Amino acid sequence: MKSKFAFILAASAMLASCSGADKSDRSNADSALNDASRQELIEAINERDQLLALVNEINSATAEIKNMEQIVSINAAGAEMSEDTQLTSDMQAIRDALEQRRKKIEDLERKLKTSNSNNTSLLATIDGLKSQLASQAAQISDLSTRLGAAEEQIAALDQTVALLTDSVQTVTGQRDAAQQEAYEQEQLANACYYVVATRQELKNHNIIEGGGFLKKTKVMDGDFDKSFFITRDKRTLTQIPLHSTKAKVLTSYQPEDSYEIVDINGQKVLRIINPNKFWAVSNYLVIQVD
Repeated sequence: MKSKFAFILAASAMLASCSGADKSDRSNADSALNDASRQELIEAINERDQLLALVNEINSATAEIKNMEQIVSINAAGAEMSEDTQLTSDMQAIRDALEQRRKKIEDLERKLKTSNSNNTSLLATIDGLKSQLASQAAQISDLSTRLGAAEEQIAALDQTVALLTDSVQTVTGQRDAAQQEAYEQEQLANACYYVVATRQELKNHNIIEGGGFLKKTKVMDGDFDKSFFITRDKRTLTQIPLHSTKAKVLTSYQPEDSYEIVDINGQKVLRIINPNKFWAVSNYLVIQVD
């Protein structure tokens, strides 16, 4: 079946060559344009161009919808929905464009039906475009539904992640607190306390009392000042500089064979030979220097 496009192209070619052709050509052109006026031909060409433009627009919309479908499928599978707002906006833009094209097709269909020309093939093309537009509208509606479902799924996953994050933070906090408590307990268990001071300073802090002629010196016998002692880790404490030329250990808890007092550059230094034995009875050490 010959389409109107073939006729239009043939008629247009004849019009283009009309001014320079001989009488025989003009006769052929007059015969070809017998059923249509120049104005009808212009309208037909315009209708054809509109229809071709709509075909291109609808084909372009199909490609856009396919691309959106891929994005929605990826996001529905659990990817980051970073483009959800843009997708929603794009879908609405396509809906608006589809509505505009539907109105254009209806307007063109109305013109073709009232035209005197034989537009059977064009009307058939329009029917096909209407079906394609309806299919695209259905696809966009389906994509909107799927996008909404994906957003709900991602929102649920975000909530789950937030709950798991809180749980992890809670467990981590408990673990850190337990580790810190264990560390503090370990430090406390291995803490030792010593003081190096003159006899008068030791008395002032109630660390010793008594002493003198025929009087026994009592060490830490009452409420002594614990803040005057230096705290160290007995696992790493190996020697104590005494900064004096004279020194003696007043506490009786440290066996004499577990330590020694030596001279280094004219100053006394206490060296711990056997830490386990040295701190076995007490973690307190009192050294008097004068």
